[in-house]
Amino acid sequence: MTNTTIAYLCSEYPAISHTFIFREIESLRKAGISVHTASIRKPSNVEVMTPAEQKEAEQTLMVLSRPLPDIVGAHLDCLMKNPAGYLKMAALALGLMARGPKSPVKAAAYFVEAGVLLQWLRRHGVTHVHEHFANPTAIVAMLMKRYGGITYSISVHGPDIFYTVDTALLAEKIDEASFVRCISHYCRSQVMRISDPSVWDKHHIVRCGVDPELYTVREEPANTVVNLLCVGRLVPAKGQHLLIEACRRLRDEGFRFMLTIVGEGPDKESLRRQVSAGNLGDFVTFTGVLGQDKVRECYDRADMFILASFAEGVPVVLMEAMAKEIPVISTRITGIPELIDHGQDGLLATPGDVADLADQIRRMLVDPGLRRELGKAGRRKVLDRYDLHRNNLEMADLFTRQEPMR
Repeated sequence: MTNTTIAYLCSEYPAISHTFIFREIESLRKAGISVHTASIRKPSNVEVMTPAEQKEAEQTLMVLSRPLPDIVGAHLDCLMKNPAGYLKMAALALGLMARGPKSPVKAAAYFVEAGVLLQWLRRHGVTHVHEHFANPTAIVAMLMKRYGGITYSISVHGPDIFYTVDTALLAEKIDEASFVRCISHYCRSQVMRISDPSVWDKHHIVRCGVDPELYTVREEPANTVVNLLCVGRLVPAKGQHLLIEACRRLRDEGFRFMLTIVGEGPDKESLRRQVSAGNLGDFVTFTGVLGQDKVRECYDRADMFILASFAEGVPVVLMEAMAKEIPVISTRITGIPELIDHGQDGLLATPGDVADLADQIRRMLVDPGLRRELGKAGRRKVLDRYDLHRNNLEMADLFTRQEPMR
C-alpha cells in the first residue's frame, strides 16, 4: 500500500463546502496512500479555512492559474511525447461540441486542462486519478485516459448528476472508469440504472464518514432557549425557506428557540427577507460562511440539528452532528434514510411538507429526553457505519488494485 501513488482531481479544492474531501485525503495518506491534489480553479474563502486546509491549498496544483507559456509548454510536451495519443484526445474533445456539453468553449477548456494535468501527473509519476462528483472534471479525466497512460475512477454522490445524465455524459464516464465509488445504496441503484449489468461489479458502495476522534461527544449545552442549528449552502435544495416557515409557525404557537443558519449562497437575501417579513429577527441568526473550527463551535452549542433538504446525497453535516450526539431532523429523500432510521437515531420529515417538519421539530422541543436518546443512538450509528478511517480503508484497497500503466 505504501507504494501506491494517486491524484485527486476536483473542480475546487480545498472547498469550504466540501471539507469531507480534504478529510478523506488526509485519511488515505494516513493509510499509506500517496495523494497529490489538483484543482481546476482556485478555492474561495481560503482565509477562513483551518491552517491545515490553507497549507493543502498551497500544495495543490491550480490548473487555470498556470501562466499561458506554461500551458502552451505542457501541450507541446504532450504532443511530442505521444503524438497519436494527443490527436485521439483532441478528437474526443472535438466530439464534445456535438454531444454532452455541446459547447466549443467548454470542449476547448477541458482539452487545455487535460494537457496541463497530463504533464503534472507525469512529473509526479502518477497514473491513476480519482475525481469526486462525476462532474465536468471527470470529462477531463476521460480526455487524459484517451491520451494514454492514465486511468481514472470517480465518486458519485448525487442526486444532481442524475438529473443531467445525457449532458453530463454520466453513462460514458461510468463505463470508462476503472471503478465507481457510490456513497449509498440509493446512489448505486441510480448508477446501475444507466449502466450495463456486465459492469455492475465495478460499482462499490463506500460510505462517506467523519473522524469520531475529531467529532467527539459535546457536553450538554446550557442554553436558556433551545438552539436549533442548520449548516449548509444557502441554496434552494437545502430547504432553508421551509425551515424558516416551520419556525414561524412554532413561534406563533408560543415556542421559544434560536435557529442558527451557517453558510453562504444565492438564497441569502431572500432568506433574510423571509425572516424580516415574519418578524423572526429574535429567533433566527445567520453566521455567513465559517471555517470548520468555527462550525464545530456551533455544533457544541446546538440542542438539535435540522436539514430540511429537497435534494441530497448523504449529507456529511448530518454525520458530524450525530457523531457529537446532537439529535438530528432531516427529510425522507435519496440516501438520507440509510443514515437516519426515523424514531431510532433521528427524525425524518416528508420533503416539502412544512407542517410535518414543524411536527418533528415540536417533538424535540417538548421532549429533552427524546433529544438525548436520539443523540446517543445517532453517535452509535456513525461509529458503526460512518467511521471515516474505517471506510477509507475500502477506498485504499480499491486504489491499490489498480494496475500500473506502462
